[in-house]
Amino acid sequence: MGITSRMIPTEDASARKRAIEEKLKQEQETLSFIRDNLEKSDQLTKGMVSILSSFESRLMQLENSIIPVHKQTENLQRLQENVDKTMSCMDHVISYYHVAKDTDRIIREGPTGRLDEYLACIAKIQKAVEYFQDNNPDSPELNTVKARFEKGKELLEAEFRSLLTRYSKPVPPILILDAISVDEELEVQEEVVLEHLPEAVLQDIICIAGWLVEYGRNQDFMNVYFQIRSNQLDRSIKGLKDHFRKNSASSGVLYSPAVQTKRKDTPTKKAPKRPGTIRKAQNLLKQYSQHGLDGKKGGSNLTPLEGKDDVLDIEIDSYIHCISAFVKLAQSEYTLLTEIIPEHHQKKTFDSLIQEALDNLMLEGDNIVSAARRAIMRHDYSAVLTIFPILRHLKMSKSEFDATLQGTAASTKNKLPTLITSMETIGAKALEEFADSIKNDPDKEYNMPKDGTVHELTSNAILFLQQLLDFHETAGAMLASQETSSSSSSYTSEFNKRLLSTYICKVLGNLQLNLLSKSKVYEDSALSAIFLHNNYNYILKSLEKSELIQLVTVTQKKAESSYKELIEQQIQMYQRSWYKVTEHLTDRNMPNAIYHQGAKLKDKERQVIKDKFKGFNDGLEELCKTQKGWAIPDKDQRDFIRQAQKKVVSHAYQTFLKRCANISFTKNTEKYHKYRPEDVEEMIEKLFDTSA
Repeated sequence: MGITSRMIPTEDASARKRAIEEKLKQEQETLSFIRDNLEKSDQLTKGMVSILSSFESRLMQLENSIIPVHKQTENLQRLQENVDKTMSCMDHVISYYHVAKDTDRIIREGPTGRLDEYLACIAKIQKAVEYFQDNNPDSPELNTVKARFEKGKELLEAEFRSLLTRYSKPVPPILILDAISVDEELEVQEEVVLEHLPEAVLQDIICIAGWLVEYGRNQDFMNVYFQIRSNQLDRSIKGLKDHFRKNSASSGVLYSPAVQTKRKDTPTKKAPKRPGTIRKAQNLLKQYSQHGLDGKKGGSNLTPLEGKDDVLDIEIDSYIHCISAFVKLAQSEYTLLTEIIPEHHQKKTFDSLIQEALDNLMLEGDNIVSAARRAIMRHDYSAVLTIFPILRHLKMSKSEFDATLQGTAASTKNKLPTLITSMETIGAKALEEFADSIKNDPDKEYNMPKDGTVHELTSNAILFLQQLLDFHETAGAMLASQETSSSSSSYTSEFNKRLLSTYICKVLGNLQLNLLSKSKVYEDSALSAIFLHNNYNYILKSLEKSELIQLVTVTQKKAESSYKELIEQQIQMYQRSWYKVTEHLTDRNMPNAIYHQGAKLKDKERQVIKDKFKGFNDGLEELCKTQKGWAIPDKDQRDFIRQAQKKVVSHAYQTFLKRCANISFTKNTEKYHKYRPEDVEEMIEKLFDTSA
């Protein structure tokens, strides 16, 4: 067992040795292979190094040859570029020296018809000026191009003026009337565009204005603009005024004839509404004259309105339409101005542009106020009626007026409010003096209507108040403007209405007192009663007919019943005049014998009956003769008074005749029993009838 164990390790060692030897042999072969390859690689490396060394040597030789050539080429190219630039600059500089010559013909001929070419030419001159100023400020060429530039600018300014002057025309009155007319039936109004300048001309003017602002450094053209446009604005308004004077008097129609030329299926505009003016008063007076309601002409302090001429209406209508035209034209002018004038100069230029037309309108308004003031001094209070339609229109137009003048000077904005204040002041003064004149109109015998009809003072006073009804808001505000208890801004429409109602009641009260005083001029109390009856009845009927009564009852609820009571009182007063006739028909002093059939009268008793018949006959004839010449213009009242009197007298007469029927008081009955009851009634029926 021991030998065996020692033999096994020996075999293993031998095997391992062999394995190691084989591995060593393989490694030696590999090493030999690597050594061979290394030798080959060294040979290749040496060959490559030799080639690279040769290539490097050749490159160095090439570089040494090429680089000087490249540098020389670069220098030549730079020199060429410098030469080109120098030539270009020389050409550019030389061109500035030729600008004056090249542009001479175009500048001389001006910009008319070739504005773009002309402005391009001016731009060249401007660049030449800038060049010489920067590079050669002492050169004579600078003065030349400067002079040429100034000449060009002058011609542009002249062209600006020429275009504006040549193409700015007054707006035709027909077009203005179309622009300011209002058709209440159309929900959407067709706006009339006012074209002041042809579009092509406008673009040239805008272009010139823009150049003058940016390059011309000149604002004189703005003065030229507002002067020319201001003149056209004023001429447009004056043309409208002339249109009224020429056409309105003959046709009585104030509208644009252009409206009539539209097709039948085209909605047409209505004529602008004519304001209520004195013409209505004239027409009313004519109506009253035809119906016998006006008084006799006399020396009243109230000037009769029927003497006014239609020219006054035309002037009022003309002025009102000119106010509306000014607003519309001014708005149109501002729209045009914003396209031409720089923004920061627009308000000032617009302010200057509208001054002439606005001043003329305000002056005309002041003249109207002055004329009204002079008329009031002459106690012609009807003249204040010219103020009402104008004042109403001015106040209605004020908001649009203010919006149009927004941004203008305070003095410009205040012109319309100042005129409105003047009109309100003179109007309120006229109203107060009118009320006083009603109270103080003198009681002159020759001024009293002999037939007891309506006095001229009454008809004119009522006529005047009826005009206030047409302008009740304006009149109320006019009275309120003179109130000092609070600021005018706090006045309401209801407050103004109460003021006007109070004023009308004051006038009516003054009129009633004056009529009562005038009635005392009549010696006959019956005629005095007829006079008061006619005037009170006229006042009441006029109030009811014109709806003035509604305004009166704002402050005097029982005004209507008060007048009816006054009328009834005067009827009763008149009826007393018949007492001297009917008193002969009473039983007073009648002999007792008449109550006993067949009784014989004494001579004294017969004489009493004769005296009664004679007193009745004479009194009846005298009253009928006198009162036939009196007047009661109101047919209903006339018939009522006649019927009432016939009833009273006829009944008394018939009763009297019955009493005397069975007695013999005279042999000559026809001498005393002259009238039958039917005759008496017929005689009374002819009272107050001058034609009978």
